[in-house]
Amino acid sequence: MIQHNGLTLAYVGDAYYELLVRKYLIDKNITKVKNLHESAIKFTSSVNQAKAARVLIEKVYTEDELLIFKRGRNQNASHKPKNTDIATYNTSTGFEAVIGFHYLSNNLNRINELMDEVKKILE
Repeated sequence: MIQHNGLTLAYVGDAYYELLVRKYLIDKNITKVKNLHESAIKFTSSVNQAKAARVLIEKVYTEDELLIFKRGRNQNASHKPKNTDIATYNTSTGFEAVIGFHYLSNNLNRINELMDEVKKILE
């Protein structure tokens, strides 16, 4: 398999994570778009992704996932974050990189395990 850079992994991870969050919220019978959006922010904001990442780093990530996280976190993005500090943004990018890595590796079961942990952390 091609070894993608951290930002590429985060790019894919961001998209797949967003889809998982949206499906999860719809499965919870949240049907109004405004409510879906407000609920999704709890999962998709860089602040909350970084919060989840810190717990996952401490308790859940494997050594390989930690390396992928660091690869995503340490990449230099070409733009500055608008709504958060750079450290939080980088931590959330590392989180997304792990999701992207597993998606591209077709490790969907592991993504589901991580999502279960994220739900516990953020709800």
